[in-house]
Amino acid sequence: RKNTKRVPSFRKLLRTSKIKLDNKLKNKQYKQQSAAKKYRKEQKKLREAVRDAISRKPFPLEECKKKQVGKSEKQEEEEEDALPLDMMDEDDLKLMEDLAQKASFLTRDLSSNEPVHVKKRKHESVIEKYEKVPRCMQTEPEKELIHLLPIKDKGGIIPQTIEKPVLNVAQDEEEDTEEMDEAEDFNEEPLPVLTPEEMAAQRRQKLQQRKMHIAALASAILSEPDNNIKKLKELRAMLMEQDPNVAVIVRKLVMVSLMEIFKDIVPSYKIRPLTEAEKATKVKKETQKLREFEEGLVSQYKFYLENLEQTIKDWKQRKLKKSNVISLKAYKSLAEIAVKCLCELLVALPHFNFHNNIIVLIVPLMNDASKMISELCFEAVKKLFKQDKLGYASLGVVKVISGLVRGRNYDVRPEVLKVFLHLRIKEVELQKDSEDIAPKKKFMTYKEKRKNLSRMQRKWRKAEEKLERELLEAEASESKEKKLKLHTETLNIVFVTYFRILKKAQKSPLLPAVLEGLAKFAHLINVEFFDDLLIVLHSLIASGGLSYRESLHCILSAFHILSGQGDVLNIDPMKFYTHLYKTLFSLHAGGTNDDIGIVLQCLDVMFAKRRKQVSQQRALAFLKRLSTLALHVLPNSGVGILATNRVLMQTFPKMDLLLDNESQGSGVYLPELEEPEHCNAQNTALWELHLLQRHYHPTVQKFAAHLIVGAPTEGSGALSLDLSQTPATELFEAYSMRGMTFNPPVASVTPRRKDTFSQMDSFIDEELNKQLQQHISETVVHKPLDFAKHLKESSL
Repeated sequence: RKNTKRVPSFRKLLRTSKIKLDNKLKNKQYKQQSAAKKYRKEQKKLREAVRDAISRKPFPLEECKKKQVGKSEKQEEEEEDALPLDMMDEDDLKLMEDLAQKASFLTRDLSSNEPVHVKKRKHESVIEKYEKVPRCMQTEPEKELIHLLPIKDKGGIIPQTIEKPVLNVAQDEEEDTEEMDEAEDFNEEPLPVLTPEEMAAQRRQKLQQRKMHIAALASAILSEPDNNIKKLKELRAMLMEQDPNVAVIVRKLVMVSLMEIFKDIVPSYKIRPLTEAEKATKVKKETQKLREFEEGLVSQYKFYLENLEQTIKDWKQRKLKKSNVISLKAYKSLAEIAVKCLCELLVALPHFNFHNNIIVLIVPLMNDASKMISELCFEAVKKLFKQDKLGYASLGVVKVISGLVRGRNYDVRPEVLKVFLHLRIKEVELQKDSEDIAPKKKFMTYKEKRKNLSRMQRKWRKAEEKLERELLEAEASESKEKKLKLHTETLNIVFVTYFRILKKAQKSPLLPAVLEGLAKFAHLINVEFFDDLLIVLHSLIASGGLSYRESLHCILSAFHILSGQGDVLNIDPMKFYTHLYKTLFSLHAGGTNDDIGIVLQCLDVMFAKRRKQVSQQRALAFLKRLSTLALHVLPNSGVGILATNRVLMQTFPKMDLLLDNESQGSGVYLPELEEPEHCNAQNTALWELHLLQRHYHPTVQKFAAHLIVGAPTEGSGALSLDLSQTPATELFEAYSMRGMTFNPPVASVTPRRKDTFSQMDSFIDEELNKQLQQHISETVVHKPLDFAKHLKESSL
């Protein structure tokens, strides 16, 4: 029988302190004293019970109960035959009375159907109870015989036997109980009380030991991964550290160490499981060693990911383990480290096994309530999108995000959809004609060669085809086709997610992210969806339920659609021009200043890329309104707007009409009119440029002076190359004041009048000192008593 508790070894007892040994001796003595005291009490009770039994008198039996009426006739006759008491001798009567004093089998009421001991006696003694307990005869166990090989002599065959040794079970049990008692005594010893300084020192010592052990295991694994792959299991076992003083820190260190180890030793290919046929075949020692290494690596990597997942689940479910080694607060920090490790593995090992499992773990955490964890997951997915050149990992993430948005009924954070903006998708497979889709025959078949070519021609043809195949491999055209297919499938899933939200959740907080995504990828949408999408975007703007930023994204999406494949469509988006024109004055130097970046993108798509579809009246109206707007915004916005005006004046040749004071044509300029085509902008002038020439920002002054002379490309009025070749959106970001900095920096000017003022002050001080000394000398010479009195008063 195995002991439930381990008996401490002799080496462990040697390391035990003197205080523990003294406590153990005291516990043993106390246990012996309590056992002796208990034995003495039991003996005392037994003696008292015997003494009471001897001194107590016997109680008389109760009179027999009267017989019932329904007796049989035979019993009545027997009663009549019984002798009366007066006919009995004195000796017999005395004997009967003596017998009546004893509780005997013969004197009890036989007519009663009740059992003998139905009523317990109140004064039953301890001895009688003890006597009623059945005795167990101590019998020796039968000896078993083991039959040995017989011996043959002259008298015949002599059988040989030997007794089977019988284990003394009682003695073994006593030894086990003694060992258990010793173990309990050892475990129940009170720990010595330590001061806080001693506890901190002990904790530091334990932590240092664990760190050294982790470092030794990690260095051994990294030096020879093939031979020390089993040490990964030993290191992973430290994730279950049970010492409450160092458990949290040790588990964190092990998580990070394993993550770095896997990043270093994982191969650059995916490891597939071996088939039964491959396992059955004999291979070289090196191949077998490599297989064992790969199998062990994959299994340990899988267990490590499961541990990280379980850590996150325990924190999400607020569930404590049975051991209670780690508190609930510590679980959060452990979960954060686990998420960091998963994010690092997501980015570093996109080609290795279980990458899709990591994606399934990370993507739902992007919608987590904890800001830190959600930001970690966002950054990891962004990095994955940026470095994913082929598109396998991006496709997996997009699929999981689409399922998450649909599964939660579009109740997710907008940042989850904003991740799509970081996809590296620049071209996709657009719908082609049937001729392009039909596969082209590149090489002739053997029968065609035999039929159409001679022997020499077939030989040359064979050499040409071989060369063409090599050239195709060098160009890597196959990988390019795969990349296009993956990007097409990814973008289809993105657009399906966007269209579902536009159709079913137009009032969702996800709408701005959807419109921003459509603005970026609209040029890749299939032409068949253009009409429906433009109708939806215009209805969203007309509904009035969008914010100003969201309406700008709608306009930007519409013009991106029309500037790409939409050039072939004969659609005039006049309603989008009108909406932007009438809402330009919603911008100012306050909170809406950041929206000017989107406005500049819209103007670039609306005028620079659609110059042939824009009328002169529309361009003049926008030029005038933008010049007025430049007076109300911050310097970076003013620089961006003036750069856009420069592009308009150079793109449309008759914009210099606004630089002349004389009106052109009939009508009066109507600035409050919301229609840019009918506001008569040709009858006004750009008087705002004269005010902008006196702006406090030097770059705004340069642009205003440049526009007043007609925005020339060369000459004295031309801009420098760094300003003329930079787009308006980049100028808007370059001159931004978010960091509370001024671009260009303000030069520190030393005031020239400071030296003059210092000279005047010194001259005045000298004159005052001279007059004071003269006054004192006169007072001392002519009025000494008054001067002494004055000194006395001043001292008081």
